[in-house]
Amino acid sequence: MQQWLARLVPAAAADRVVPPTGLTATLTMATAAAMAFLAVFALALSLAAGRVAERWSDALSRGATIRISAPADQVAAQTQAVITILQSTPGVAESRAFSVEETKALLQPWFGPDLPVDSLPLPQLIEIRETGGGTFDPEALRLRLTAEAPGAVLDDHLRWRRPLAEAAGRLRFLGGMSLLLIGGVMAAMITLAAQAALSANGQVLRVLRLIGAQDRYIARAFVRRYTLRALAGAAMGTFVGVVAIAVLPAASEQGGFLTGLGFHGLDWLWPLTIPPLAALVGFWATRRAAFRVLRDGM
Repeated sequence: MQQWLARLVPAAAADRVVPPTGLTATLTMATAAAMAFLAVFALALSLAAGRVAERWSDALSRGATIRISAPADQVAAQTQAVITILQSTPGVAESRAFSVEETKALLQPWFGPDLPVDSLPLPQLIEIRETGGGTFDPEALRLRLTAEAPGAVLDDHLRWRRPLAEAAGRLRFLGGMSLLLIGGVMAAMITLAAQAALSANGQVLRVLRLIGAQDRYIARAFVRRYTLRALAGAAMGTFVGVVAIAVLPAASEQGGFLTGLGFHGLDWLWPLTIPPLAALVGFWATRRAAFRVLRDGM
């Protein structure tokens, strides 16, 4: 660590090797700022998607639903039969039938508040809550329902849980890949900027070599300057990204996933890692570029 810091703090005279302003300085800082801004959003999207998927998966993992579709004169009898079956089913903690108002509330986000429930043949829904042990056997329950309540259909939410779990893993993977790609683009742009600066100062570097300056001394000046440029640019981009995330609408049931995009709790500490990582990328990219250019015949 001390050696890395020493490379960033060389003698003041070495800084004069690198032009303090110009196109390369602007390119480096602008690239670092843009990539840091994108990294903040990629990180926020990944964390938000993971939270939503985990919340949905957890909510579905402890419950199931029975839907009763039968003639109107048989719905009440079959509902009572299903409740009786569930009371004697191992692994079921409790069960209750949805009221008409609750069914309407479930459909309201999709069809609006003026849904004519009374004129629609809506099925009767029964909610099941499993015990902590999770000993609920869906296949055995389906057999009992078929025999005693022919209009009842069990949905244990397994088909919903699996895609959500897979989506969470894939979104986290895509978020990580996005961050790696952002780091790669930043490294490539900083490398090009450093190479351009070395080429533009070729005459100065030749003179430095003639008076005895070593390649390590010359490269260290470029490493320090471009690392600090990457750090400053990334800090600005991160700040703007965090502010943009902070002013997004707060999470709400109506907005769903889109209004939940952001950082919660300790997640706000993650963006603080972006500027140091950008500086590290700039350090290694500039170091490799400088030594390669100096070695290949500057």
